[in-house]
Amino acid sequence: MSFVAIDKLTFRYHKHHPPVLDQLSFTMDKGKVVGVLGASGSGKSSLLRLVAGLEEPEAGEIWINGKTVYSERICIETEKRGVGMVFQDYALFPHMNVADNIAFGLHKHNRRERKQRLEEMLSLVQLENYARRYPHELSGGQQQRVALARSLAPGPSILLMDEPFSNLDADLKASIRSELRMILERSNITCLFVSHDQADIAAICDHTILIQPHAEQLRVSVRK
Repeated sequence: MSFVAIDKLTFRYHKHHPPVLDQLSFTMDKGKVVGVLGASGSGKSSLLRLVAGLEEPEAGEIWINGKTVYSERICIETEKRGVGMVFQDYALFPHMNVADNIAFGLHKHNRRERKQRLEEMLSLVQLENYARRYPHELSGGQQQRVALARSLAPGPSILLMDEPFSNLDADLKASIRSELRMILERSNITCLFVSHDQADIAAICDHTILIQPHAEQLRVSVRK
């Protein structure tokens, strides 16, 4: 059984507009990184918001870790879906240092568990010496790693990444891509990775979903 499954997902922003996503279906295996590639406006970010529960589809079903999180009769709220998200702007809290940003989602853990998990995440993203620094004291690549660690800390079933390199300059991208791939492999996380840049997808992802408009519909092709 697939770890994540999307079945005939249809979504539109306005009732009388053409669908942004139309009958979209695909599956993901546990621990795989799947890239979603497409032009601006093709529905890539909408797909992530639907999986996360931030938007509700017009039709279709979504399964995560073998459980139905959305169907005609079921709609599991975002915080109970086991989803972590990394946004384009990283959304770090500027008044919190690195340690507090990473530990933000660990409020349900006791103090010892939070400390242990924080140490694990700092080690994973190789920021052990930056725990007391604030976001404005970090490079773009370091900020991205903090955002990644914060999303991974609660142990989500799936990680959603929306254009995570959009704020990085071209010279930095190559090294950050390899770092990210290594972190995802070490954490064994299932990840849905959205980008408009084919080089990002090729460097990081195991499989690719290509979403492209065609006669006011969307076609999806999957390649390894």
